[in-house]
Amino acid sequence: MDIDGFHLILDEVAEEIPEDLLQRLNGGILVLPEIKYHPTARARDLFVMGEYHVQIPGLGRYIVLYYGSFEQVFGSHTSNGSSRLRSEIRRTLIHELRHHIESLSGVKDLEREDERAIEAYHLKRFNDGGEV
Repeated sequence: MDIDGFHLILDEVAEEIPEDLLQRLNGGILVLPEIKYHPTARARDLFVMGEYHVQIPGLGRYIVLYYGSFEQVFGSHTSNGSSRLRSEIRRTLIHELRHHIESLSGVKDLEREDERAIEAYHLKRFNDGGEV
């Protein structure tokens, strides 16, 4: 699937989100074509699928999904807009919306969950004998 098809799926998924959850997301939801790796990834095996950004001058609060990361992780599943791809786009968007909502309320629970997931990734790589 090309990036335009990805946009169409994202638009459909975003339409399912109640408008109340999108309040103050004044920069909207963007799709960037690149692959993004987590800064602590050692073997290019830890992809960033999406990010939530706060108060970037000129854009305010917005969400980015990385088409290239989805293409790398889901490979052939991106070719036909499979239900798995749609599900992962939805899961990523909801995850980033949770960051948005928590940011508005001053809560950082999801940030801590994300940190624990990264720690678990590094522990697994260490325990599996991979480089850390």
